[in-house]
Amino acid sequence: MDILKASVEWAKDEVFSSTFFILFGVMFVSASIGFWQLGKTDVAKAFLLPTLVAGVLLLTLGLGLFFTNQSRTKSFPTTYNNDASAFVKAEIGRTEKIMTDYQNIVFKVIPWIIVIAALLIVFIDKPIWRAVGITTIAMMVVILLIDTQANARIEAYYKQLVVAEKDLKN
Repeated sequence: MDILKASVEWAKDEVFSSTFFILFGVMFVSASIGFWQLGKTDVAKAFLLPTLVAGVLLLTLGLGLFFTNQSRTKSFPTTYNNDASAFVKAEIGRTEKIMTDYQNIVFKVIPWIIVIAALLIVFIDKPIWRAVGITTIAMMVVILLIDTQANARIEAYYKQLVVAEKDLKN
């Protein structure tokens, strides 16, 4: 197994995945512009700011991940060729941290944010708070869907790294 190839493929998959954050960010910003231009009711006007904020957050997240993983894709060969064992060890440490973050944030915190946002919708009768709740749920669902796939990819990548580390020791 060529761990350098697997690492580059993983980073390229992450770049592709980050484009979905960008795409959804653009959709949220577009929805905000639509509410601004076409919104006539209080409820429609209430969605203007929440969808804009969600769109900007998703765009920021997507662009940050895109450029980070793009540069990682280019730096992997050099780092690997300098010291393959150190590269694999560093990648194992990084993937373990990311998997822990996914377990804590994506699979524990985000569902609670969704529950709290749903309670906002149910118990507060102001259009702005309902818009905030609905938009928050939509944004968290997008993050949950994309990051669930990213978690599966990083777990597979981690297993490849562990095998590569054993191969390098032998």
